[in-house]
Amino acid sequence: MATLEHLIATVEATLEDYAQIRYSSGKVERRTVFDRSKGRFLVMLEGWEGETRVHGCLIDVQIKGDKLWIERDGTEDGVALDFERLGVPKLQIVLAFYSPEHRLLTDYPAA
Repeated sequence: MATLEHLIATVEATLEDYAQIRYSSGKVERRTVFDRSKGRFLVMLEGWEGETRVHGCLIDVQIKGDKLWIERDGTEDGVALDFERLGVPKLQIVLAFYSPEHRLLTDYPAA
């Protein structure tokens, strides 16, 4: 089992990496928002794509107990794979953006 310190370090490093990726077009920035005291970690999109305002959440991860709850994952391959590569066991990763019933069909715990 990964420790709380390892979970925090893994999430922050992973999200910092995603925040460095350039947006495909327009003047859109990626920003990280970390609240360690509440266990909440986000990558936000902010800016303009032509005349269209872009503002939203790309990644939202919450630490609940000893697990990473991925509330939103707008990445291509999924941040769960990044967390695994950095040593977080599947048993500590919850794909919270799926319903509890659908989580049972994945390799990750339902809760």
